[in-house]
Amino acid sequence: MSTSRDFAAVILAAGKGTRMKSGLHKVLHPIAGRPMLDHLLATVDALGPAKKVVVVGAGREQLEEALGDGAETALQEPQHGTGHAVQQAEESLSGYTGDVLVLYGDVPFVKGETMQAMLDRLHAEDKPKVVVLGFEPDEPGHYGRVIAKPDGRIEKMVEFKDASEVERACRLCNSGVMAARSADMFELLRRVGNDNAQGEYYLVDIVNIANADGDGCAVISADTPGEVTGINSRAELAAAERQWQDYRREEAMAEGATLKAPETVFFSWDTALGRDVTVEPNVVFGPGVSVADGATIRAFSHLEGASVGEGCEVGPYARLRPGAVLEKGAKVGNFVEMKKAVLGEGAKANHLTYLGDAEVGAGANIGAGTITCNYDGYFKYRTVIGPRAFIGSNSALIAPVKIGADAIVAAGSAVSRDVGDGELRMVRADQMVKPGWADRFHDTMKRKKAAERKD
Repeated sequence: MSTSRDFAAVILAAGKGTRMKSGLHKVLHPIAGRPMLDHLLATVDALGPAKKVVVVGAGREQLEEALGDGAETALQEPQHGTGHAVQQAEESLSGYTGDVLVLYGDVPFVKGETMQAMLDRLHAEDKPKVVVLGFEPDEPGHYGRVIAKPDGRIEKMVEFKDASEVERACRLCNSGVMAARSADMFELLRRVGNDNAQGEYYLVDIVNIANADGDGCAVISADTPGEVTGINSRAELAAAERQWQDYRREEAMAEGATLKAPETVFFSWDTALGRDVTVEPNVVFGPGVSVADGATIRAFSHLEGASVGEGCEVGPYARLRPGAVLEKGAKVGNFVEMKKAVLGEGAKANHLTYLGDAEVGAGANIGAGTITCNYDGYFKYRTVIGPRAFIGSNSALIAPVKIGADAIVAAGSAVSRDVGDGELRMVRADQMVKPGWADRFHDTMKRKKAAERKD
């Protein structure tokens, strides 16, 4: 990437998003667990912008709350087109003399390299007034066309409905993403009219105005059409999720992870996998998961807010909730759930177990069906299990409680008091034995059943 340049990002997000049919603002709908607007802002932030202005309108309260101090906002009310929207950022950029990059909150996948290339082109030797980001979709359809020379100089920008047959044959389309020097951007916008079918002020018109002045504009092309895909409906949101997941799967494998059935694995935006990690089919990573080198995540497991250590094994059918930590070589097996719990180095919970608000020491073994009873209906309490402790199957550890190092809790016990190091704790009712009782019971019931059939 070239040397970064001083620029301000103006991100348009004032639309109503009616096709989403949602009470949530369109640009706050998540892709890989992260609002689409945040995907775009993260890319912008990586380039070190001097300013960020998000143009808001419908649902402004949601956006302002979500943005916090992350960006300024400018209100577009009423909404009279994309050119009018960019004009609303002029006050926020008062006194700013650098470049302006216009982006769209519902076009979240524009690459940092592409943004930088647009700014670099703006400062090329021929110094175009405006740089446009074009793309070549498989089906150009009704996109506006960019008629350009081989060197990228724009001859004309034309909407599909106004294009000739020759112009419609051009495959280079307008994404709407543009860059210009601040003074040029707002001077050109002041000359944009609304004499069109929609009665709106279109950002694209600044290109034709600059061309008419003899100043010239230029286009660069996105690497793929997916980079400038807009999201306006639930179906397009699902398509964007697929696009992001496909990219992340390829990236994970390129970085040294094995995905047994890549199309069935779903990542979050911040999932971190080490080298030689194996992920079996139908695994879902929610936000906040890190998996260290050599770990195995078996099929049908769901992880969120969890840290999986080196060489650990998770699942199949395991659920790791926020605060779950597996230290080196630890193992959780099928139908095990962990929440705010640490499983120490080499410790195991192989079957049908719930560990909540717990600390399990190194080398401990948690038997099938064990649960930590951490909630009394009002407060939560902690269970601490010492190293090398053995918890027998179907035990209930009633917090707050401590199980000492090398202690044994007998199967079927309900433990409500601390167990010392090396102790055996057995909490069961005495077994009652009645010889012959079962035989007599069966005989009696068989006679009753036979009598019912005769009746």
